[in-house]
Amino acid sequence: MIFDIHFVTVLMSGLTAVVIGSVWYAPFVFGNIWMQHIQMTPQSAERAKKLMPFMILAGFVFAMVLAWVLTQFAAVWGAVTLGSALELGFWIWLGFMVPPLLAPVLWEQKKVTYFAINAGYWLLTTLAIATIVSLWG
Repeated sequence: MIFDIHFVTVLMSGLTAVVIGSVWYAPFVFGNIWMQHIQMTPQSAERAKKLMPFMILAGFVFAMVLAWVLTQFAAVWGAVTLGSALELGFWIWLGFMVPPLLAPVLWEQKKVTYFAINAGYWLLTTLAIATIVSLWG
């Protein structure tokens, strides 16, 4: 069953994820450390700058998909308070995001710091989106 979706909350969630990501992965926050972990070179950084509008748009769309799905979970969960929204966001993060985020640590020999940076972003983003769709959706 598909529940009513408020497009504005899905749009707000997508924008929120982009803003959080822009700050989280900025060089003055975790960006420089993250770039070291992915072994980004000055050349690959220049190529990435050219693709940045596409990457931001893709991240925005993916966040809106996450928001739509979280809206469904929020309706089933009955998340209508800040506490229940944060609880929903935490469990979604722990159950659906942490396991695949740990795979590079296990199988690709990435450092735990790499996991922590990405997991922290997804925790904050999932909590924010769960709050938006639960309280205003």
